[in-house]
Amino acid sequence: QVQLVESGGGLVQAGGSLRLSCTVSGSIFSIDAMGWYRQAPGKQRELVATITSGGMTNYADSVKGRFTISRDNAWNTVYLQMNSLKPEDTAVYYCNLHLKLLGVPYDYWGQGTQVTVSS
Repeated sequence: QVQLVESGGGLVQAGGSLRLSCTVSGSIFSIDAMGWYRQAPGKQRELVATITSGGMTNYADSVKGRFTISRDNAWNTVYLQMNSLKPEDTAVYYCNLHLKLLGVPYDYWGQGTQVTVSS
């Protein structure tokens, strides 16, 4: 059973920084990619950043230059360093793990961690 547990959320003033962590547990043979998504009240969940098994990263335009996604080599933990935070970054942030097993895609999600940026 794959489990993802996020941590590091909280309340921060605009311009501040937070570092989110996503700890992975369970039996995993291979991971295609992991990422961070967020959902603000009344809005759909949106992609924030992803990182592939090859180390390629992708960011939403709204966070480019401010957020950095990284992982440890064993895929035990994925991080999201968030700098220069803005009130519009306020949302619940979710960790995602994407893999394929015998060609079938699977997605796993954490419970989410709240990030609140005050103006």
